[in-house]
Amino acid sequence: MLSTIQNIDFYILDFLQTMARSSFLDQFFAHYTSLGDPVMFICYAAILLIIKNTRRDGIMVSCGMLTGLLIGNGIIKHLVHRSRPCWLRPEVQLLIKNPSDYSFPSGHTMTITIFSIILIYNHPKLAYGLIPAALLLAYSRMYLYVHFPSDVLAGLLLGGLIGCATCYFFPKAEAKWKKRAEKKLAS
Repeated sequence: MLSTIQNIDFYILDFLQTMARSSFLDQFFAHYTSLGDPVMFICYAAILLIIKNTRRDGIMVSCGMLTGLLIGNGIIKHLVHRSRPCWLRPEVQLLIKNPSDYSFPSGHTMTITIFSIILIYNHPKLAYGLIPAALLLAYSRMYLYVHFPSDVLAGLLLGGLIGCATCYFFPKAEAKWKKRAEKKLAS
C-alpha cells in the first residue's frame, strides 16, 4: 500500500518536473515558498500580536501554529520518518536548499493552512486572498521536489483540523479567562 502511494507520488512529481517547469516558475516558486518558512510565520504572528486591533488574531494564530509545530513537526515527522523525494532521487536539481527534516507531513502546508483558517474564521473576506496563497504555497512544495503530494495533502488535512480546533476551542477558553478575571476583580 505504501509503495503504491509512493509510486503515485513520484508519478505526479515527475510529471511536474517534465511538463510544468519553466524558468519563470522556477524563480517564482523558489522565492514564493520562502514565505512559508517557519521564521516568516513567526514574523506574521508577531505583527498580528503587536497591532492592538489584531492581537486576538495573533494569539489564536500563535496557539494554532504552536500546536501544529508540536503535533506535525515534533511528533508525526519523527514517527513516520518519511524521506523526502529529493533525498530518494538526488539527481533532481533542487532550486532551494535541501531540507534536513523528514517529509511527512508538509510543515509549510500545515502552517499556512492553520494560519489561513484562523484568519478567515475571524475575517471571512480574507478568504479571497488566503485560499489561493495557501494552495500556491502547497503546490510550490511539490514543484520544488521537496515534498510528495501525499505529504502536502496530509499537511492540508492536519492544518485544517488544527485550524478548526483552534477556532472552536479558543473562544471557549477566552470566555473562561474573562470569567476568571471578572471574579478576581469582584473579590
